[in-house]
Amino acid sequence: SIVVDCSNGKVAGTGVFKYPSGQDGVICDKSDANLARQSPADLIEGLKATVLKALSEASKNVKGFKKSDVIGIGMDGTGSSPIPVDKNMTPLGLLPKFKNNKNAQCWLWKDHTSFKESAQITALAKKIRPQYLERCGGSYSWEWFWSKIFHCMNVDRKVFDAAYSWVELSDFIPALLCGVKKPENIIRGVCMAGHKAMYCDNWGGLPDKAFLKKLAPELADLRDRLYEKAFDASHVEGRLSKEWADFFGLPEGIPVAMGEIDVHYGAIGCGIREGTLIKAIGTSTCDCIVFKNTKKVPSIKGICGIVDGSILPGHFAIEAGQSAVGDIFKWFAQILCEGELSKLAKLDEQALKLKPGQSGIIALDWNNGNRNILANPLLTGLILGQTLHTTQAEVYRALVEATAFGARMIVERIKESGVKIERIVCCGGLAEKSPLLMQIYADVTKCEMEISGVEQSCAMGAAIGAAVSAGKAKGGYDSFESAMKKMTSVKKKKYKPIAKNVAVYEKLFAIYKKLHDAFGGVNKKADLSAVMPDLIEIKNEANS
Repeated sequence: SIVVDCSNGKVAGTGVFKYPSGQDGVICDKSDANLARQSPADLIEGLKATVLKALSEASKNVKGFKKSDVIGIGMDGTGSSPIPVDKNMTPLGLLPKFKNNKNAQCWLWKDHTSFKESAQITALAKKIRPQYLERCGGSYSWEWFWSKIFHCMNVDRKVFDAAYSWVELSDFIPALLCGVKKPENIIRGVCMAGHKAMYCDNWGGLPDKAFLKKLAPELADLRDRLYEKAFDASHVEGRLSKEWADFFGLPEGIPVAMGEIDVHYGAIGCGIREGTLIKAIGTSTCDCIVFKNTKKVPSIKGICGIVDGSILPGHFAIEAGQSAVGDIFKWFAQILCEGELSKLAKLDEQALKLKPGQSGIIALDWNNGNRNILANPLLTGLILGQTLHTTQAEVYRALVEATAFGARMIVERIKESGVKIERIVCCGGLAEKSPLLMQIYADVTKCEMEISGVEQSCAMGAAIGAAVSAGKAKGGYDSFESAMKKMTSVKKKKYKPIAKNVAVYEKLFAIYKKLHDAFGGVNKKADLSAVMPDLIEIKNEANS
């Protein structure tokens, strides 16, 4: 949580909470690498702890600050991260009966257990509702709302039958703060609904009951217990309840902004506008770009979605991304190198001394499947070109380069659709901490890389949502554009493409594309016989 000065975007206080459950807050299953859940209890305790700490810090850091100065609250969260709840909006994971049941917890965005169900949904939509796939890149993801609920129904009927409704994390927390006691009374955000639940006003909201019934009659019945309408961030979720106001010591009745997916509010926290691609680089990456909703909507195969109002009101938002980036580096440091996560800083320093192509190694960034543009959760990683002299730093650099090549695939796909990308602004821990990654991304994409001016860009976007919800009369703003102008910034340090590096990466990217299309099933007759000789030639040139 952060406390932000609306007049200039300065962060007055910060609160961080480490989720105690599972591994680094993620509940896993040793028998199923695709499973990833979070405890609702952790989410609620984290809300309490971080807000109190951020307010306390603000009181120490800003002379004269009072809790009564707070004019609104905004919230961002991962998505799709649906939570099964009962009629009273209590998460099933909080009930004694289901406390230790993984299926009763929050189904974290990176849970990939529902890959079979997503394939069923995609196949049925292609057959009878092709329009449902036009806005989500041609396939419905295993990471999304209906896939996860469908999988729960198939593997755990006790949890499915006990769930009166399912609520996305970014809808749940704002509703909780407003004292909402019934799932049907939640004002749902179009950000989660449009990108994750196949919602679109053009076809009447959520997928129709006839479609859902063909998947399973139980899903059609559930639709009645979800929602009919979803709203953009120009609406408010509600007002801070007395219970939560008393707990935090904040004014009762201040507005609680609509929730959005973390990276979508992160795009706002980076000052998104037409022509600006926002890259949130963390455990995974998410790429967002917007354009006016008066323009024609392109059909872009292999991206996560195009939704009206999911980031900025009055704009379509395009979302794409990679299923693993920071998670790949973490895996390499902790699992393969058997070191601490702090080892990455050392690897960064060592890899920065290497020249592009010097190691003769290339990799595919599919350790957690490919989200875009192949949309296949079952793909796995590849490292090619090792010798008996290969070092950890060389492999690490190849993994960073692989994520950069994956990023370029997405950038090129968006550009091919006619959507302009004039600048790229990055946010997230890796953008802040890794000069190696930023320079490689600039060289590979041939685009200058800018970095958000604040460390917690997603929380900053949520704060901007709160400032707009409060309105100009209360010390906030009357539009997102005016709020972003005052509250967002980029760092002075920018990473520009280096011509000699770009030339080498053009050759390596051509090899990456060959591997991408061959192992991704795009080119089933691919001839890869030249790959190793080409890598060796590039290596020899780099070392000459």
